[in-house]
Amino acid sequence: MRLSILTAALQELTPRERRDADPDLGVEEWLQFARQIGAPNIELSAALHPTESDVPAAALLDPVANTLDLRKPFSAARAARVRRAMHSTRVGLSDLAYFDNMLAADESLRHRKHELMRRVFDAAVLLGTDAVAGFVGRNPALSLDANLVMFEEVFVPLLEEAKARGLTYRVEQCPMPGWTIGDTWHNNIAYAPGPWIALHRICERHGVGDQFRIHYDPSHAILMGQDSRSVFQYLKDAGYDFLITGFHVKGQVIDSRGISAWGYGGQTMQRGDWRGGEPSPDPVEQRHAWKKQTVFCEHELPGTARHDPLAYLQNRTVDWLDHQLAARELLRIDPEKTFLVVEHEYPKARVQDKSRLAPILSASLAFTRAIDEAAAAMYALQHEVLPAQGIAVQGIGREAYRS
Repeated sequence: MRLSILTAALQELTPRERRDADPDLGVEEWLQFARQIGAPNIELSAALHPTESDVPAAALLDPVANTLDLRKPFSAARAARVRRAMHSTRVGLSDLAYFDNMLAADESLRHRKHELMRRVFDAAVLLGTDAVAGFVGRNPALSLDANLVMFEEVFVPLLEEAKARGLTYRVEQCPMPGWTIGDTWHNNIAYAPGPWIALHRICERHGVGDQFRIHYDPSHAILMGQDSRSVFQYLKDAGYDFLITGFHVKGQVIDSRGISAWGYGGQTMQRGDWRGGEPSPDPVEQRHAWKKQTVFCEHELPGTARHDPLAYLQNRTVDWLDHQLAARELLRIDPEKTFLVVEHEYPKARVQDKSRLAPILSASLAFTRAIDEAAAAMYALQHEVLPAQGIAVQGIGREAYRS
């Protein structure tokens, strides 16, 4: 598969005071950094500028990056500058990304987010990529069923705009439990195969089924007690094995003590994000809402977690080899056209010093490449070479719905 890395891995590669004055400098320097660490492509991250965002950085578990600065619409001249940098570094684009709540309850805020998404769409066209990754989101004031109605009313028009530009919108399935300080846990309604299929059926009714695809991240499956092989098998059984067309390569390590204390819903009370029965107005305290997740798990940068066969079978960390093998066996993908986008959210290694981070990211990219090559060789041997000679494959292997 084709390798890439999300530029949010290093938000301050270019200090804000420099890139605010020269919006495309950050992209140029990220392309140079990607070449340095051995990434052949980047997933270029856009976000609302901190002066425009509704969520302060202090309240975020994993701060987003507006590497692609779209305070002003992207222009042909800006695109030409970025393309020159891509040519000189020989680093390409897998896609563009803007991860935000597209179903925000406040209409004016939602309009602002949708306007930025349209700018991302336009930038994708100017830069010659055919996909944008993002969230669907959720209106937390509504039930999940009511959010399906809202999706049809306000999100489908965005997909119609993507279609007009020849783009695919790939949805990452993170449930975003800490996005609100209320008790809701599923704050992105596109969190699992059941919802994906329901949403895709709505899209099909409006002629935008081909624009709605999934940017699958195995860390979120682990967060919800799932394993990738079973998720992929379910999609195949349901006739939706075409939905996943890209991957975020990020892991998750479950803490058994946290599960014993709180279960998979995480910490439900006394988190520190409320004061005297009222939501805290302090963004630093609002960040404690993420204890719905962090009390029982921690993100893994691929390769930073120990090899743990028992944890693989218990779905408490990502079995990377089987993940890559199952994708080939069960999904309707062309591996040579499918991107593996390394996403770095391992807290202990979220350093913003590029001299320290470079060898970490370089090693993770090498690990990802090696695991995928091993899975490709294993798939070819077991599904092509041996069958061509009538030779049986040995053993049983992992089975869907059993672990």
